[in-house]
Amino acid sequence: MQAAARALWPRLLEPVDIASLVFFRIAFGLLLVVEVWRYFQFGWIKSFYIEPAFHFTYYGFGWVRPWPGDGMYILFAILGASALCILLGFKYRLAATTFFLGFTYVFLLDQARYLNHFYLISVISFLMIFVPAHRAFSLDALLSKSPPSKTVPRWALWILRAQLALMYVFAGIAKLGGDWLRGSPMRDLLARHASLPLVGPHLTDERVVMLFAYGGLLFDLFVVPFLLWSKTRYLALLAAVAFHGMNHFLFEIGIFPWFAMAGTLLFLPPDWPRRLFSRRSKKEETPAPASAPKRGRKLPVPTYSQAALILLAAHFALQIVVPFRHFLYPGDVNWTDEGQRFSWRMMLRAKRGTGRFVASDRATGQQRMINPRQYLSREQMATMWIQPDMILQFAHFAADQLRREGWQVIDIRASVAASLNGRRSQLLTDPQVNLDAEKRNLLHAKWIMPLTEPLPPPAKKMARSR
Repeated sequence: MQAAARALWPRLLEPVDIASLVFFRIAFGLLLVVEVWRYFQFGWIKSFYIEPAFHFTYYGFGWVRPWPGDGMYILFAILGASALCILLGFKYRLAATTFFLGFTYVFLLDQARYLNHFYLISVISFLMIFVPAHRAFSLDALLSKSPPSKTVPRWALWILRAQLALMYVFAGIAKLGGDWLRGSPMRDLLARHASLPLVGPHLTDERVVMLFAYGGLLFDLFVVPFLLWSKTRYLALLAAVAFHGMNHFLFEIGIFPWFAMAGTLLFLPPDWPRRLFSRRSKKEETPAPASAPKRGRKLPVPTYSQAALILLAAHFALQIVVPFRHFLYPGDVNWTDEGQRFSWRMMLRAKRGTGRFVASDRATGQQRMINPRQYLSREQMATMWIQPDMILQFAHFAADQLRREGWQVIDIRASVAASLNGRRSQLLTDPQVNLDAEKRNLLHAKWIMPLTEPLPPPAKKMARSR
């Protein structure tokens, strides 16, 4: 490990222009401020985290609970203040650390609120703690006794590039599955917008559906290498703007398209903002060659840098391994959800479900229908009916509620049917299994029914909305 670090260290320490990281810091902070403001503006803090009586916690994070009273409003205010400080570059390290911890806490509060771009924000905010993007064009630089820095070490830029590259590549790999290559669920997603003026009627055309499906696949797989290759860089940038812009107008995915566009700019030459916004010559702004490490010179690896490198290496090892974990489970991951999260499997399914819980006390013969509406929001219920691990978690919660009422030998069965990517609805869970007796763990849940319904063939001519 020591030898590898010493061999890699000179290359990682080479200076590159700080300008692109400064631009990303400002864009990142601005988008975070907007996102936090949206939670206040639309009342999401109350509806998502205060009103529901139950929250679906992640495995191993059952201790993460909403703050009582007005605590969640206070937490989001702290997030907003931290995001503003990131934008301004004020107390940057503290702000980045605070935002990462606070946002990740909110992220872990409820599995029903899982979104890939929330996960990406959490991961990027973690990496931003290490990135010295505050050394120029910031309040920290203005207040510092040292002059603003024109450069940062190469690693500071590349850890962000690497994280974004992993997102794109794994999103592309995930689309190599059978459903996506046959136009599902893109067919269903586009059909929802068939009423749009001008473009709407064309979105149900099968040729357009396949263009979107294969275009998205090729974009995810090749946008990063094309951005890094100078001959295709600006064509790839144009494609990225078009891709994310279209996602913004067709799909409700919040700030993600703008966040992705800001991240895409990190793959351009590091000095692009300086060249775009400054009239000074490139010669003046280019770091002096003498500041780069000389070839063959062995640079010491500081102890704190070794620790940071080990932490970052562990982070990226997890980022590479975790998206493949669904291969450890039998069945279609889009159906079972085992290995679905944290894997950049984006927009791969249109899944709907509904069901019911029946509880009985085998000691007394008492029986009762469990009404999830008493405890869950509409969004939580819609998500629960398509995700088996959440069905199990709610069954355990319902059993605990009944025990408080004096029930003894509890049996809870769930009869849940779901439809995946236009297939006919079928059983998702085994209605004969007592879910209260099933342990919550990371192993395969044998009570998940196998997917047997075939994907229906597309209509020869899609009907157009009038």
